[in-house]
Amino acid sequence: MTQRRILVTSALPYANGKIHLGHMVEHIQTDIWVRFQRLRGHECYYVCADDAHGTPIMLRARQEGITPEQLISRVREEHERDFAGFNISYDNYYTTHSEENRHFSEFIYRTARDQGHVEQRTIRQAYDEQAGMFLPDRFIKGECPRCGSPDQYGDNCEVCGATYAPTDLKNPVSVLSGTRPVERETDHYFFRLGQFEDFLRTFLGSPAVQKEIANKQMEWFASDQGLADWDVSRDAPYWGFRIPDTDDKYFYVWLDAPIGYLASFKNLCTRESIDFDAFLKPDSQAEMHHFIGKDIAYFHTLFWPALLKAGGFRIPTGVHCHGFLTVNGAKMSKSRGTFIQAESYLRHLNPEWLRYYFAGKLGNGVDDIDLNLDDFIARVNSDLVGKVVNIASRCAGFINKRFDSQLADSLPDAALYQQFSDAAGHIAELYETRRYQQAMREIMALADRANQYVDEQKPWVLAKDPEQLAEVQAVCTQGLNLFRVIVTYLKPVLPRLAADAEQFLNAGVLNWNSAASPLLGCRVNPFTALMTRVDKAQVEAMLADNATAALPASQQQQQDGGAEATGAEAAEAENMPATAGPLAGDPISATISYEDFARIDLRVVKITRAAAVEGADKLVRLTLDLGGETRNVFAGIKSAYDPAELEGRLTVMVANLAPRKMRFGVSEGMVLAAGPGGSEVFILGPDPGACPGMRVK
Repeated sequence: MTQRRILVTSALPYANGKIHLGHMVEHIQTDIWVRFQRLRGHECYYVCADDAHGTPIMLRARQEGITPEQLISRVREEHERDFAGFNISYDNYYTTHSEENRHFSEFIYRTARDQGHVEQRTIRQAYDEQAGMFLPDRFIKGECPRCGSPDQYGDNCEVCGATYAPTDLKNPVSVLSGTRPVERETDHYFFRLGQFEDFLRTFLGSPAVQKEIANKQMEWFASDQGLADWDVSRDAPYWGFRIPDTDDKYFYVWLDAPIGYLASFKNLCTRESIDFDAFLKPDSQAEMHHFIGKDIAYFHTLFWPALLKAGGFRIPTGVHCHGFLTVNGAKMSKSRGTFIQAESYLRHLNPEWLRYYFAGKLGNGVDDIDLNLDDFIARVNSDLVGKVVNIASRCAGFINKRFDSQLADSLPDAALYQQFSDAAGHIAELYETRRYQQAMREIMALADRANQYVDEQKPWVLAKDPEQLAEVQAVCTQGLNLFRVIVTYLKPVLPRLAADAEQFLNAGVLNWNSAASPLLGCRVNPFTALMTRVDKAQVEAMLADNATAALPASQQQQQDGGAEATGAEAAEAENMPATAGPLAGDPISATISYEDFARIDLRVVKITRAAAVEGADKLVRLTLDLGGETRNVFAGIKSAYDPAELEGRLTVMVANLAPRKMRFGVSEGMVLAAGPGGSEVFILGPDPGACPGMRVK
């Protein structure tokens, strides 16, 4: 087999937030493919980095009173910690805020400019007079110009999928100040993507791009104007690299972000004396594979290959897109506690469980995958513990105790072993083509067959007859060798379990060729448990942990009973968030930005049931109808309302507050109210024309 030289990347996480399980779909998918290539003996390098530029980072650092450098350094440490927790095997995890990235960004830009691929143009752009800055697309909200949906960002509509310029929005508002932006003229620099149309048509028609992604991107060529030019500049103030030969223009973050792949690899090459050009020159025989989410396919299958072409670098061998993660059949939601952070998972659950579960769901298409937590528990316990580990635990005890840990010199069923060994080629093809789901089915079918063999031979029965001891040793040797083949095939998915199995088998590091021949006549080490079962209580603890960890610091404080809110006395006494709204005459304890306020989802709700909480002096349990969805909320308003009088009334609630498990149950939101306290607490009443589920603007 010819050794391949492969460079692999995952999309760069943004350095403005925590790693969640949605990120882990991609990084686990990539890591499995990388580990498989290494297991096959190929020279494979895996690099990634934090995407560390852009207005959101600049504003968050300003809000926290630190420098952008301090913010991205802190977040990078958090990201590297979480990825390491899931055994993601990067050769280099870097940052786009690096001298290597500055070099390649400037080099590609200058090369493109000198070839006539960049054009300077005066445009009109939204400007926030109060904030004193031009507004990035995502800092403007308004009504979609196509479908009229409210509260849409300035670049695309999440309802109808339309893309547009921020100036096309109806009734636009700055998310920074809440004011209506004005238009001002400014000079910008445009990458002339249309000049690469023939090249991009060829690229999209190649095996480098999945058919469903290629077909979607081909829609961009249908316009009479062809491919639109790409604005690669932003005005100061902006956190990023200044464009050469300008005073106040900066590279748009989406220009230098994918260039971060090259920068991270260059940093690795310098450190490890790897030939960078051998991988990146246009005629390179090496491969370059990008694993990304389908939401950023536009950048990676149009702009990115065009940038590489303009800069004189090789184009991708493959751009592999995956779908989104849902949890329990629904989009991940902070309000429901299912926007699960990696750190919350790692505090309670084995990362190998999730690696296997995702592998069992992932194919080579762009369909979304679902993390059903009940199925997660059942599948891990059944497949990994009940099947795979069970093979070793059933056989190892006899070998350790009866035969001084010595394996037999031959197999009683060499044909069966050969069947397991012969499966290597097909399973390798499934890994290579990213059909992990099918690979896991094939491997688990082998595990079923191995357990069937042990069941049929019944070594525990044979062991009762002293004359059958040699057969016991042979049967258990066969079982452990079948286990060894299965672990070899699972090693890209379960590196920790494989390492523990290697230690037990005492025969060195497994590679893909290990399955070709059995392990005979040698001594194994004492067997210890390789994996434990998932307990539902662990999952519940993870969700409860995540419900608090996923909140902003200000909301975490409120969850802990430290917020100035109506009913705060009851919340503090009962360790329960009650109702929200400043106490009359009391100062608000902390201010928040307009951006943070814009994230609050206020909904009109109908109180369908209200009841006093047994054992609590001030709490009322409210059942709220959000227009097709029901939530339970605890509110400290018993001193002001007879619960029976509340039923049937409309009020306003915070609908995207993470649920909190408390002494009396789970509270799934917060009802708004105001007043000095005691009997003078007044829940907010919406407009008479409101209906349950209506958003409050």
